[in-house]
Amino acid sequence: ASSATEQVSSSGSHGKGEKRKSLEEEEKNGREELVEKKVCKGSAGILGLKGYVAERKGEREDMQDAHVILNDITEECQPLPSQITRVSYFAVFDGHGGVRASKFAAQNLHQNLIKKFPKGETISVEKTVKRCLLDTFKHTDEEFLKQASSQKPAWKDGSTATCVLAVDNILYIANLGDSRAILCRYNEESQKHTALSLSKEHNPTQYEERMRIQKAGGNVRDGRVLGVLEVSRSIGDGQYKRCGVISVPDIKRCQLTHNDRFILIACDGLFKVFTPEEAVNFIVSCLEDKNIQMREGKLEADARYEAACNRLANKAVQRGSADNVTVMVVRIEH
Repeated sequence: ASSATEQVSSSGSHGKGEKRKSLEEEEKNGREELVEKKVCKGSAGILGLKGYVAERKGEREDMQDAHVILNDITEECQPLPSQITRVSYFAVFDGHGGVRASKFAAQNLHQNLIKKFPKGETISVEKTVKRCLLDTFKHTDEEFLKQASSQKPAWKDGSTATCVLAVDNILYIANLGDSRAILCRYNEESQKHTALSLSKEHNPTQYEERMRIQKAGGNVRDGRVLGVLEVSRSIGDGQYKRCGVISVPDIKRCQLTHNDRFILIACDGLFKVFTPEEAVNFIVSCLEDKNIQMREGKLEADARYEAACNRLANKAVQRGSADNVTVMVVRIEH
């Protein structure tokens, strides 16, 4: 999946000519970005978001995934900076070693986020929201670890976290571990739907992650931290936090456009058996299926999105995903 998110990259420049050129390019890009934002805001207005979910236990004994759908938390976040008119939150947590960390994160992360969300006026919404997300993850992890370590014996549960926070038409995607968020964007030129990656996975085989773990005195064996843990960032996992496993999320930002159709947030139970492109195309074909049964009193769009979630989760289990499977699809309403 190609990436739709904006990331800051720093590259050294050797000659003055190059430097001037890159500055000119930056200004041009900045102007284009502003134009895109104006077009997006003007033509699309604030896009409505609505979440749907399906979960399957798969071959596991218990369900360790958790999820949260909050289509609109604008009221809870008041008083908001005047430039913000809508806030939504969607999250998937894939637990391991028990259900307590994923459950705790699902119950508390958004509550902590609401408490820390910018109140009143702010100079830079983007910087403030990113700081708020970093503080929220740190605080939630510390709270859980405190509770976990006070038990006899101590809880060893951990969880991934993939959260999509929508502030008007800007998505902030905060991620720990190997669950993923994917945006379905329609390409007018090719007339095809594309899968755009909104999150970065964290596993110990990645160079930066492995270096951090080794520096902290841990090691990576068979692609796992100390030969056991499959992710290099998580909520909980107290026994691995001294070995370089951290709870600092990667945060990406993405501007929604009038060509965006839905966001898929799912745990690795789905992505073990589906590529992002396959999953997006599967959902699109469900949304366009003429044979979906409509129930009385239910909106057609709701019925289609619910069916898409259920069919995709079922298909993942059929394809042999032995893991828990959680599929969340967030409809972008135009």
